[in-house]
Amino acid sequence: MTNELAALSNELAAAVERAARAVVAVHARPRFSSSGVFWRPGVIVTAEHTIRREEEITVTLPDGAGAPATLAGSDPGTDIAVLKVEAAGEAVARAAAVPVPGQLALSIGRSEDSGANATMGIVSAVSGAWRTWRGGRLDHYIRLDLTLYPGSSGGAVVNTAGEAIGIATSALSRIAGLAIPGATIDRVVDEILARGRVSRGYLGLGLQPVELPDHHKGLIVLSLEAEGPAAKAGVLIGDIVMSLAGAAVQDTGDVQTALEAHPVGERIEAALQRGGVARTIAITVGERPRRS
Repeated sequence: MTNELAALSNELAAAVERAARAVVAVHARPRFSSSGVFWRPGVIVTAEHTIRREEEITVTLPDGAGAPATLAGSDPGTDIAVLKVEAAGEAVARAAAVPVPGQLALSIGRSEDSGANATMGIVSAVSGAWRTWRGGRLDHYIRLDLTLYPGSSGGAVVNTAGEAIGIATSALSRIAGLAIPGATIDRVVDEILARGRVSRGYLGLGLQPVELPDHHKGLIVLSLEAEGPAAKAGVLIGDIVMSLAGAAVQDTGDVQTALEAHPVGERIEAALQRGGVARTIAITVGERPRRS
C-alpha cells in the first residue's frame, strides 16, 4: 500500500509539473493575481472576470520572468479572456475525451510569490451544452469538487496525465467551481483572434413563455427595444413568437440557441401569432450591445 501511495503521489506531482510549464500568473486586478494558460504559442487564456483593466497587464511566466501582455479580447458570456504576449509558450495538451464524473482533477495555478500551486479533487458532474447566466454557451457543463483559491481562476484544470480539461472559473456557478471546456476555449479564441470579440445575435425583445389554447407554447412579446431588429421588422407588443428560423421557441433560452446558428446580419423568419392569426416576419439579426 505504501508503494502504491508513493506511486500515485509521484504521478500527480509529475502531472502538475507538466501542466505548470504552460501556466502563468496574470496581473490585471488589484490585490490578487489570477492564473492563465498558454493555449497556443504566444496566446494565453484566462478567466474574464479577473481582468479589471485593459492596459498595463503583465504576466509571470513559468520560468519566473515577467512579461507585458496585451488584451486581445474577452467574452463575458463564457468567462474567457485572451491575452497575447511576445514570449513563446508551450500549449497545454488537450484531453483526449470529455471527463466523466468521479475522475480525479487537478487545478493548476501560479502566483508570483509561490510559483506553481495545485489542488486536487474530482469531476463531480458532466453534462452536455450549457448556457451560463451571463448568456454564453459552454460546450459541456463540467463541475468540479475541489478548492479554487482566489488566484486559481483562469488556471489549468487537468487530469492525472496532465492533459487539459479546460480552465478553472469560480464565476459561472454559485454551487461550485467549473472547468470551461477546451472545445469552448478553442471556439472563443478563434473568434477573438479573428474579430477582437465574440458577437452574439439579439432581436431586441422582452419575452415571456405562454401556453396557447391548443396546448402549443410560444413566447409573448412584452417589450420592444426602440429601433431594435424586431421593432424595425414590424413585430408588435402582444405578438406571440412560435419559431425562429424554423426552430420552435418555448422559453427564452430557445431564442439564443436559435440565434447562435445564424450570424449577425442574416435575415431569419419569425413565425408569429397576432390576434390568433399566423404570420411570418423576416428579421435581420442584430449584434447584442456589449456591456460597458
